Formats: sequence, structure tokens, C-alpha cells
Amino acid sequence: MNSKESKDMIFGTRAVIESIQAGKTLDKLLIQRNLQSDLSKELLAVCKEKNVHYSKVPVETLNRITRKNHQGVVGFISSVHYATLENIVAGTYEKGAIPLLLILDRITDVRNFGAIARSAECAGVHGIVIPTLGSAAVNSDAMKTSAGALNYIPICREDNLKTSIKYLQESGIQVVACTEKTEELLYGADFSQPTAIVLGSEEDGVSPEYLKMVDAKVAIPMNGQIGSLNVSVSAGIAVYEVIRQRG
Repeated sequence: MNSKESKDMIFGTRAVIESIQAGKTLDKLLIQRNLQSDLSKELLAVCKEKNVHYSKVPVETLNRITRKNHQGVVGFISSVHYATLENIVAGTYEKGAIPLLLILDRITDVRNFGAIARSAECAGVHGIVIPTLGSAAVNSDAMKTSAGALNYIPICREDNLKTSIKYLQESGIQVVACTEKTEELLYGADFSQPTAIVLGSEEDGVSPEYLKMVDAKVAIPMNGQIGSLNVSVSAGIAVYEVIRQRG
């Protein structure tokens, strides 16, 4: 572990329990498989009560993270306080602004996530929606890569992105997927209306289940030999096309 990561890390069953009960938001919680102590049972009960997600892992995984006495439990404290999607949408409408949000589907690289947050904050995006599982850690490395933007742009962590997409659509916000799986170009879309843009993983783009739900699919034109852009670059192009149209 490097020094930046260790600042985000807490270990030991009691320390993690107290952190959760004190209201700390855990970006990730790893619990050793087959842990059977009374304290570990208390931890699982607290996680259930506070709706804290965790992963069961082999002890070897925890030993690679830290050599200290972790007692089978390692957590990583989030660098941000998460907002709710309802508050972001309501607050944006109350200000008289036209909502613009990003939905990040399986963006797991912390540097890409930080770079997206930086571009989004500079462009005035009202919030970023990420899944609870399968997303980059919102830690000190993300904060550094974002150049501090994560201090200013609301981040919403949702258990189910399908539910989030439905909620946005019911709230009068069009959901647009940025994907190479379409002939429609980004520049032909109407971004003057409330919009949420979905960006997918670099491996396989936006998930098919979300592509079926969105209101529109748009592609960034490609004229070179390489068929795709880094997702953080795509995010910057997309949000600034929105800003250009609304300008």
C-alpha cells in the first residue's frame, strides 16, 4: 500500500464498526471469508442496519493490503460525502437550471474517474451518478486526479442504475448513451433539454441493458485508425457539446 491509500484505510473489526456508527462513508469494505467471531457478527449486523455493502475475500487478499493486525476486516473511507439523486435533481430544478448529469457505468479506473470529475465540474455538470458496486474508488487518488473537483461536484452512489435511469426519465430528464453502437452523431442530438449522459467502461462500453432503456444513443465521430477514445476524453467532448448548444 502506498501512503495515499493508507490514509483512506481503516482496519480491525471494532475500528470499522465505530467508523460506520460514526457516520463515515466506506467506499469499500473487505471482510475475511468464514470469519465467525462475535465481533464479526456485530459488524455484519451494523452493515445490514446502515446498508453498507461489503465483499467476502480470502485472508491472503487482506494480507496483501496491510501487514498490520487487520483481524479479517479492512475498510476504505470515501473522500467525499455522497448526495442523493433526488436532492440533486430537485435542487437543480429549484435553481432554475437545466439539469446536466453524468452516469458512469463500470468506470473502474480511478484516474479516469478523477479526470471525468474534473471536466464535469469545469463544465458545470450538476452531478455524477455511479453504481455502488463496480465503480472506481472515490479515494485520495481520485481526489488528486480530479484536481480537487470532487470537493465541489455532487457524487451520487446508487445500488441500481436501472432504477436511477427510470427515475431521471420520470423527472423529465432525457437519458443519452454515448456509444459507438449507433450511427447517430453527438452533434445531432438536442441537448437544450434536461439531460443525463451515460458513459460506459473502456472494455465494452455502455451495458446492453442500459442501451435498451435510454432515450437516445449518440456517437463521437471517428476519422482515425483507432476506433475509440479514452472514456475521460469522451466525457469532456460530450459535456462541452452540451455547453456549446446551451451557450
